[in-house]
Amino acid sequence: MLFGRAVRNPVKIADKGVKEWKYATCGYCSTGCSLEIGLDETGTPVSTRGAAGADVNRGKACIKGIYEHELFRSAGRGTKPLLRPNRVEEWQTANWDEALDKTANEIKRIQETYGRDSFAIVSTGQLLTEEFYTLGKLTRGCIGTNNYDGNTTLCMASAVSGYKRSFGSDGPPGCYDDFDHTNCLMAFGSNLPEQHPIIYWRLKEAREKRNFPLIVVDPRVTMFAQMADIHLPITPGTDLVLLNSMAHVIFKEELEDRDYINANCEQANEFMEVIEQYAPEAAAKICGIDSDTIRLVARTYAKAGAAMSIWTMGINQSTHGSDGVAAINNLNLITGNIGIKGGTSLSITGQCNAMGTREWSSCSGLPGYRYLENDQDRKEIADFWGIEEDFFPEARGLSETDIFPAIETGAIKGLWLVATNPMTSMPNTPRIRKTLEKLECLVVQDCYQDVETTDYAHIFLPGAIWAEKAGVFTNTERRVNYVSKITEPPGEAKPDFWIFSEMAKRFENGSKINFPDTTSEIFDEMRELSRGRLCDISGMNHEKIVENAGLQWPCREGEELGDQRLYSDGAFCHGNGKAKILALPFINNNELPDDDYPFWLNSGRLVEHFHSRTKTGKIGNMNKFHPTPFMEINPDAAHELGVAHGEFVRLVSKRGDAVVLAQLTHRVPRNMVFIPFHFHECVNRLTLGLLDPYSRQPAFKQASVRIEKTDQKQAAKLNAEMREF
Repeated sequence: MLFGRAVRNPVKIADKGVKEWKYATCGYCSTGCSLEIGLDETGTPVSTRGAAGADVNRGKACIKGIYEHELFRSAGRGTKPLLRPNRVEEWQTANWDEALDKTANEIKRIQETYGRDSFAIVSTGQLLTEEFYTLGKLTRGCIGTNNYDGNTTLCMASAVSGYKRSFGSDGPPGCYDDFDHTNCLMAFGSNLPEQHPIIYWRLKEAREKRNFPLIVVDPRVTMFAQMADIHLPITPGTDLVLLNSMAHVIFKEELEDRDYINANCEQANEFMEVIEQYAPEAAAKICGIDSDTIRLVARTYAKAGAAMSIWTMGINQSTHGSDGVAAINNLNLITGNIGIKGGTSLSITGQCNAMGTREWSSCSGLPGYRYLENDQDRKEIADFWGIEEDFFPEARGLSETDIFPAIETGAIKGLWLVATNPMTSMPNTPRIRKTLEKLECLVVQDCYQDVETTDYAHIFLPGAIWAEKAGVFTNTERRVNYVSKITEPPGEAKPDFWIFSEMAKRFENGSKINFPDTTSEIFDEMRELSRGRLCDISGMNHEKIVENAGLQWPCREGEELGDQRLYSDGAFCHGNGKAKILALPFINNNELPDDDYPFWLNSGRLVEHFHSRTKTGKIGNMNKFHPTPFMEINPDAAHELGVAHGEFVRLVSKRGDAVVLAQLTHRVPRNMVFIPFHFHECVNRLTLGLLDPYSRQPAFKQASVRIEKTDQKQAAKLNAEMREF
């Protein structure tokens, strides 16, 4: 007797007619998967697969990577430079000289009229590292504005700030290999299976070999939380309270690594005075985790031998984000879990090359983790570039989130956006719309002409996407990996480094600074500047990177491979070589639910989408899974409101409103709703613009909303119109 179907039809992979495979690194999240792009006999990209010999992903790819070759044929691409005198006029096509001349003249006009810092530049986390370095040369060395930042301020600034405050420098100290050696993993605000599926696979494989405890801290019952040994459904924005309380227990029960603290850390006494106030019974009333569980988790972590912490936006996107990161670092410093196998603080970065912009773009300083505030750093770069040292400012200017208020006040009159779209990514987008309308000149440089911010632009510069150019990315574990040029950009679109180099010729210092013609030559220049720095890449070149499917920095000249971990020698980047254990009192400035807005608004990712869907929303095999904005709501709350599953509702905050589809689920508590942040027409119309005082990162995840019934036919029509758009 046969059970099941008598005739089985196994899954068959269609023959795409691939004649050649080319090496690349994925351009979506920060995992840094090595891929191979298949080209048919005409040279057209038709397939993608994971590169089997790469240590990061070992032949695997998530759904975004599998369909990445379809980006080359995606709709809405920019193919020609465009100009118009104001927002109400029709676009006129231009050649590159006309567009670059117009841009340069507008920058000069604004700077001569209002001052050098009246023109601002905001970049991205998705350019090649060589392009970030070139943009930094253009901005810092030629244009000279100090109001220059990247959109990584919206996702990773708190991690950067926390690392600098604790260790003296940016740079994640751990690596993926730590999963294979840890005895306890604690994840904060990270839904790893959907955010970074291949990193999750690495972790899952490690746990199958050694069943170490997994603790997930998240207010929502995520996929990751369901797989955890302990799930802590924390009150949003109170991670610092939990961490201080864990430290309280560790010191009270003498579970700290006193030898490590004495040898490698400072300021422990001030820290101990603060955590005295965070006994588990007191902390439980604030963070919502009962005192016994706090004690259990603290003991489990401290006694593990080797324990590691990971986090993503759930920590960073908070008014306490930088303190939260520093508190995670505190936890690992007091238990001796820095620089050892399986012991680390590891931020899981969002964008594919957010690390590249942190290392080389000069947004927050100068190349190679140098500081504008440091006289020697300014002199080194000025001498290397061949310009006067006093051309550089002596302190960093405004971050992205402060640039927009400066436009409102009239301090900034012009803005150049490079591969970033604040009309979707910034909080409180109704305010951003009014802000952009005030600019005398807005330049949008993007692969896609149909990004929302282009509606407010005067100049559009079409850039090349991902693997239409060659260069490197740096992933979460500091691994530098290579992107081959797979195909040519469409029409007259150009690689971003070409645009920056051509723009430099239109400024006085552009004749003094060398702007190489190829990314290989640019990388060689970066190698020289990296010597002796924490992010030393002097032992790398493009060929060696491809040969090894990526190399981790520091990788010094003469070394075969880079270092897997930072601070293994106990030497940190503060002046005295010690890490700081920081005293971090909690001040509750969250926007809390009240009678008028009774629900927490939480947001996060879906596995098939990336950021604001500028790319994934155009690929049918991904967009089909979730084409419609929706919210998760607890069934009990929905019943009280008379909301049915699949019904449209209106969410209202103090900043705006949005229409979404209701999805009833017990994944969220009674007083919370969750929305994927990929839907630009939705979540950032509601979010709060409060900023972390150190990192200037917005608190995307601590807002309050109310739910209102809405006309179903009208809502369905509106949704269809937005999908058509």
